[in-house]
Amino acid sequence: MFSRIFLVLALAAGVLFSAAAFRTPATGDKDKVLLDMVLNGVQQNHYADMAIDDKFSERVYDLYLKNLDFGKRFFTQGDIDAFALYKNKLDDQMKAGSYEFFELTTSVYQKRQKQIEGWYKEILAQPFNFEKIEDLETDVDKRAFPKNETELKELWRKQLKFQVLTRLSDKLDEQEKAESGDEIKKKTVADFEKDARERVLKTHADWYHRLSRQDLDDYRNIFLNSVAMAFDPHTSFLPPEDKENFDISMSGKLEGIGATLQEEGSYIKVTAIVSGSPSWKQGDLKVGDIILKVAQGKGEPVDIVDMAVGDAVKLIRGDKGTEVRLTVKKVDGAIKVVPIIRDVVILEETYAKSAVLQKNGEKQKVGYISLPKFYADFNKSGGANSGDDVRKEVLKLKKQGIDGLVIDLRNNGGGSLQDVVDMAGLFISSGPIVQVKSRFGQPYLLEDRDTNLVYSGPLVILVNEFSASASEILAAAMQDYKRAIIIGSPATFGKGTVQRFIDLDENVSAELASIKPLGVLKLTTQKFYRINGQTTQLKGVIPDVILPSLYSSMDIGEKDEDYPLSWDVISPVPYKVWGNNMSNFDKVSKNSTARISSDKLFGLVLENAERLNISRGSSVYSLHLGLYRDREKRQQEEGKKYEAASDTPQPITVTTPDADKAGINADESKKERTTAWYKDIQKDIYLLESLCVVKDIIELPKNPVSQKK
Repeated sequence: MFSRIFLVLALAAGVLFSAAAFRTPATGDKDKVLLDMVLNGVQQNHYADMAIDDKFSERVYDLYLKNLDFGKRFFTQGDIDAFALYKNKLDDQMKAGSYEFFELTTSVYQKRQKQIEGWYKEILAQPFNFEKIEDLETDVDKRAFPKNETELKELWRKQLKFQVLTRLSDKLDEQEKAESGDEIKKKTVADFEKDARERVLKTHADWYHRLSRQDLDDYRNIFLNSVAMAFDPHTSFLPPEDKENFDISMSGKLEGIGATLQEEGSYIKVTAIVSGSPSWKQGDLKVGDIILKVAQGKGEPVDIVDMAVGDAVKLIRGDKGTEVRLTVKKVDGAIKVVPIIRDVVILEETYAKSAVLQKNGEKQKVGYISLPKFYADFNKSGGANSGDDVRKEVLKLKKQGIDGLVIDLRNNGGGSLQDVVDMAGLFISSGPIVQVKSRFGQPYLLEDRDTNLVYSGPLVILVNEFSASASEILAAAMQDYKRAIIIGSPATFGKGTVQRFIDLDENVSAELASIKPLGVLKLTTQKFYRINGQTTQLKGVIPDVILPSLYSSMDIGEKDEDYPLSWDVISPVPYKVWGNNMSNFDKVSKNSTARISSDKLFGLVLENAERLNISRGSSVYSLHLGLYRDREKRQQEEGKKYEAASDTPQPITVTTPDADKAGINADESKKERTTAWYKDIQKDIYLLESLCVVKDIIELPKNPVSQKK
């Protein structure tokens, strides 16, 4: 195989360009430096050779207004008309380092914020009339910007009324279900309406509190992101803290205390504790605690009341082995100092895990590997990576004597390309895996050069609409080799591009050190292609066995993003089709189609998908209490019919691999999570069909002839 160091050049993370890729800005104005670096960095290094012209200006204009006011809740059509004067001028302004359009829109946006803050308080101060016949269009795409301030205020009145209405209806539902004598039975509609208004008021007060802490840097980041995303949906500008969070999501670990925090008004509240983390081991920090102050060891505590959660997290995270002291307010009101020694926190739900499955009454044992992400630690040599971890899981399962293997890539959005190549190499002797093409030059080939075949048995790869990027590479390669049967939704996501990171701090001169840190630029610099020459961009991977999907009628996928790159084809490369019983899929596909067509639960999935598609088209909601509740009750009754598709236990037996039993039994938290995972498996109709497909593969006649293509 290629070395991990070489292939990191084609990863979705971790790559730095040389300073030569940029025109070094001379100004010391941070805003102008960032605009210049983002604009020129994207233009010079992006896969698409796009001119910075009026067409580009229109893209930036549309994206920026969409990102700034997605719900059309702040700007009027009059505001938009004033902004439209800049629609074809942004290219010239950006080249000149001008933020004129940005400053105008930000000024109007902040003015509208203050105006609406008074409106929502005024509107929520009085009871709503839910007997009045009126409605609200909830689909933003079907709604124009309000013509003027009068229409804008009316939109806010209706939206606030709708939010109160939904809460009021929920409380009335609870009252109907309550036992006689319960306190809730004594409440009137007026009581519930008042409670609902107060809750909506608090929600908006908390939201406005967060808005008040946004500064020009936050709005500038939205603008710079719009500039980047005008090239394609996966190119973006990331401030320093966003890049740190991306690295954590890719590696599945961080150095800190292992607590999930959330803003609640002026306070930072603990909403979850990661099992096995320093917080979990120390034991004093609990869900519901409010953190008031943060101290580094014996240092002076910093008050974090009214602090943004991102800034609080910066104080709480830190190097392994260091101490952080949290002053917390407990649920009972007691104030306590909680000292915690930071450590590496492993986010286990990111990592590969396995089990042995059997369909009840069948003798075949099928290995099952769930892979949520193609993770890798790009900042640390020897860190966890999905390629090595899946190898370990496969070896565990082989020791259990499995007859087949299912790899679950549903909802796996991709990650490390190196790990895809490593993983594909587990299932073939050697050969090409994927072609990668840059803006300049010929495509180059990534190959498995390790002739060690780890697993040669029947293989099924399970995908859905959210399987993207690296997931699509693995599925496509195994499909082209006819090494595995791909089963799942009608098509995968369709992301056939590769991203790199530019560290902007590395590309400014020493004279500009005072404006650091600047952040990073995530760029689409390459497209990948199957070994048969087709890209997965836009079209994704079409499974060999199509399973009914709840989302089949929804706009999900790369093709539905703003300004995606196109689908195309390059020359295929020679490869040998897998030489065993996997080379004939027709019988397997026909058997699966027959089972699905007669399966009641899959029939419910199809019906529900159609129901949801119709429901999506009905985006106008009545603001009359009775009419709204009639609609909700109809939908709830319809929904009950389809709950069986996801909640009915399936005839699946789940067994823990021997190698994992001791570790699970020694950790009560891990035991609980494993039990919950097994219960989910046993209700998964897609996994049940996967087991049936594995059995069909086993029963296919052997075909020992490899075919060169």
